[in-house]
Amino acid sequence: MKEDRSILSIREIEITDAKELLELCLKLDKETQFMMLEEGERQQAVDKQQDQINRVLSTHNQIIFIATNGDQIVGYLGAYGGEYRRNAHSAYIVIGILKDYIGQGIGTRLFQTLEQWAYKCGIHRLELTVMAHNLQAFALYKKVGFTIEGIKKHSIHIDGSYVDEYYMVKLL
Repeated sequence: MKEDRSILSIREIEITDAKELLELCLKLDKETQFMMLEEGERQQAVDKQQDQINRVLSTHNQIIFIATNGDQIVGYLGAYGGEYRRNAHSAYIVIGILKDYIGQGIGTRLFQTLEQWAYKCGIHRLELTVMAHNLQAFALYKKVGFTIEGIKKHSIHIDGSYVDEYYMVKLL
């Protein structure tokens, strides 16, 4: 059931969100083939998720934003900046939104929040990959200003078939 987007909020993740973020990722693994991990492949425990969140929050060019509906995390966007001086200006983006919340502007709001953060942190390049047949995500990325930089041929293997990915970028 789709909820009214006006009750949703976007905020920076906290260590105490680890259990709920892990539960969200497990749901995403189950309900979509557009994320990297398949159902049952994610073996991360809550304490490991806490460690990952802590590493992200302690790194100047990394962040995770979450979209919440009350106490439930319904989406997230992670930006993972380069670890060296020569690529610290660049961040790789991962986004996931529960299917019941897709099409409500959450992705757009997450990207708007990301850009505000990126400008403050000196991030100049945002990059991501998207499976070529994921038309809804591709449309979102184009809408928020990403362009195709290249094609990763046979990048992903799903249900016995190879899938191409678009490598997309947005320069700020």
